[in-house]
Amino acid sequence: MHCPFCGADDTKVIDSRLVAGGDQVRRRRQCLTCDERYTTFETAELVMPRIVKRDGNREPFNEDKLRAGLQRALEKRPVSTEDVESGINRIMHRLRSAGERELPSRTVGEEVMRELRDMDDVAYVRFASVYRDFQDVSEFQEEIRKLTAKSRDPEG
Repeated sequence: MHCPFCGADDTKVIDSRLVAGGDQVRRRRQCLTCDERYTTFETAELVMPRIVKRDGNREPFNEDKLRAGLQRALEKRPVSTEDVESGINRIMHRLRSAGERELPSRTVGEEVMRELRDMDDVAYVRFASVYRDFQDVSEFQEEIRKLTAKSRDPEG
């Protein structure tokens, strides 16, 4: 860590403690060249996997695209912003937890469908119709039949 006062790279840690509920480490440092003291905060960098599109192109995970897709499916549905944000956080957690550097876009779509199924049935069917490219009414009916059967099953 370079000293913010003189730019030297010889510093020592004087004190470390957990802050922000254990999500950060606060470190007091002292420059060995100019003796100035300063504080740094350390957090874990959680890297999202890259997304491999159907055509083989790879792109960085984009949280804004995830949010836009969920919001489009949930448009005019009685789901709170807090529930949407919680859903986004759960999806991102599951994608990170996969431990992969790259994931197919299909995995992201399935995770979105999993969240929407729990949030709102209408939004789920909306998203599924686009994601799975429904071609006729019978595909809608089949998805609704599966959704209805699943909601009757206590095992979920």
